[in-house]
Amino acid sequence: MIFPILFLNAQKNNPAPSIPITDQYFGTKITDEYRNLEDLESSSTKNWMKSQTDYTNSILNQIPKRHYYLEKRLEFDKMQGYSVSDLKITNNDKYFYLKKSGNEKVSKLYYREGFLGEEQLLYDPSKFKNSDINHEFVINYISPSLIGDKVAIAMAEKGKELAEVIILDVKSKYIYPEIITNTSPANIGGIKWFGDNSRFFYTYFPVNDPKSPNFYKNTQTILYTIGTNPKELNDVFSAKNNPELKIDEKKSPIILDADDKYFVGMLLDNDYYRQTYIISKQDLLEGKKTWKSFYSKEEKVRSLQLMSKDVFFLSQYNSQNYTLCKTNLIKPDFRNPEILIPEKKNEVIGQYRITKDGIYYTTTKNGVEAHLYLYKDGKDIHIKLPYPSGNIDLQTKGNNFSDIWISCSGWANEEQRFKYNLKTNSFSPENITSVTEYPDFKDIEVKEVTVKARDGEEIPLSIIYNKNNKRNSKTPLLIDAYGAYGISRTPFFARIYLLWVKEGGIFAIAHVRGGGEKGKKWRLGGYKETKPNSWRDLIDCTEYLINEKYTSKDHVAIWGTSAGGITVGRAITERPDLFKAAILEVPTTNTLRDVLTIGSNTDEYGTLKDPKEFKALLEMDAYQHIRKGVKYPATFITAGINDPRVIAWEPVKFAAKLQSNNASENPVLLQVDYEGGHGNNTTAFHGHSNLSDIFAFAFWQLGHPDYQPTKSKKK
Repeated sequence: MIFPILFLNAQKNNPAPSIPITDQYFGTKITDEYRNLEDLESSSTKNWMKSQTDYTNSILNQIPKRHYYLEKRLEFDKMQGYSVSDLKITNNDKYFYLKKSGNEKVSKLYYREGFLGEEQLLYDPSKFKNSDINHEFVINYISPSLIGDKVAIAMAEKGKELAEVIILDVKSKYIYPEIITNTSPANIGGIKWFGDNSRFFYTYFPVNDPKSPNFYKNTQTILYTIGTNPKELNDVFSAKNNPELKIDEKKSPIILDADDKYFVGMLLDNDYYRQTYIISKQDLLEGKKTWKSFYSKEEKVRSLQLMSKDVFFLSQYNSQNYTLCKTNLIKPDFRNPEILIPEKKNEVIGQYRITKDGIYYTTTKNGVEAHLYLYKDGKDIHIKLPYPSGNIDLQTKGNNFSDIWISCSGWANEEQRFKYNLKTNSFSPENITSVTEYPDFKDIEVKEVTVKARDGEEIPLSIIYNKNNKRNSKTPLLIDAYGAYGISRTPFFARIYLLWVKEGGIFAIAHVRGGGEKGKKWRLGGYKETKPNSWRDLIDCTEYLINEKYTSKDHVAIWGTSAGGITVGRAITERPDLFKAAILEVPTTNTLRDVLTIGSNTDEYGTLKDPKEFKALLEMDAYQHIRKGVKYPATFITAGINDPRVIAWEPVKFAAKLQSNNASENPVLLQVDYEGGHGNNTTAFHGHSNLSDIFAFAFWQLGHPDYQPTKSKKK
């Protein structure tokens, strides 16, 4: 085939501009060949990114089924009729939710009085600022007031994280003229309503440029009163307002929880445990600065809930898989609390919700097997789910009500929502929209296994396949891996995984260390100095799948997104011979520089100020492990121009260096999304299109005959 050679020659004729810079850390010199590409405003950087993106799209256009995934997703959307998300239920039984028909690009806000109430359209985001094709706003967050008479609506566009917030009166549908800007409630702080339903807290960003290293710094908690000028900030909790607390500029102060008399504030960062403070409501409203320390990181507290004179929380202080605890609000003891639910040996406690009947809580085993329990009168009751589920989500109206809803889902099961009746021990379906049948997926099954890693640890591995297909060493196999921040890859109805299987492939999810699938030890097993376990777990899972004849190394690809870029990037730089292809989607690949620009990432990856953590950062830096003359697998790298979490220069630099050093004829493609960010806050069509390119690239490289570019068939 002459196509790969032509491809390689074309890229060799368009190398990225390189102006090397050498830094020194603890006696070690580090050369950065493409530091100049960090200047995204430079004309040379812009021109190279644009030329690479244009070239990538010209290559992808030659794949006959480039748009197959996009077309199937749009078909599914129409078949489904409507999709519903972000359901919120107030204590007085008012339902607020986002709903999108199969023919619509974005979701609209709807409302009803009770589950059986008449549905009303409250707001269409296309009306915001007279949106047109150049401004397609999406609603990315809603927050009804406590009694549901008003709702705050956050809207963003083009993948941007900062949103604009409007307030709508539910009864009259009147939209207040004031617009709140420079906030990101979908990601940081949310919108927390005050008890009088006329005020709420939100997080303000002083810097609105997502490319700025100061973007996440010096945020402020604002108490906003409806109808007042949003530009007149009432700062109640921040480094600026509370110098006595010595708040780090990289941490985001938010209001975490409240009861009738107190507010609890938290310093939000990328650490797993956080510092909190408490203040009386009266003092805060009077402008007094009487915040006091509530609990520290060392107490290892998560999921705090205030309830009258008590504080409920999950603790990892003396446990791996959490205990559910209670302590006194006025005189708390987070290190020696009352333990309500002791640690379970093989299950990690997840969500819990307090109701009039007791405390409902969930657990997961290996991150993929979900269970539901009720703690009542000192007893632990296991509740059988409507069907075996990989993931369950709980929703209640509050501690004064018995109402509880359970949403169940899995790799091959679309999410279904049920209301649970404790008296009859029964579940009744309460889906806002009907459940869709997918004939395309009727033969798909899931197998959950564990793989023994090189150090003896058991790595959970989810395998999704067609039950009618026999194992074949030529089967295209795509493996997804993440492994960071203690985030578990819990099962969900991922149509891209299922469509991959429908097209003849096998899809696998490697639950590598760094995630939270097996509790605290799992997170700490892929963290800072132990981070190599993340990519070596992925390597070991890949070798298992090859040895078990699911595929062969010429037909396996790996896929990592965001922090999963460390896992996948280091897997292909440590074992380039093991993979045919790799997808790095808005990836973290240059940790030595990443922690200098996104300062909060030092909590997860490490700091350059510590010699041990510097070595850890260097070891996990995929960019710094690219070597001249190595034959690397085919690689598809994406970046979002509006991405504040992984700024576009990071994947751009990785692509530039990989292209320059790669000795194989495998393509290294870079695609910059000029209408997107970190993969969210765009239209459904836009998101489907991006995934369609990943889908097509992987099948092309793994040899699927329907995805071979037309030019590659020439001899």
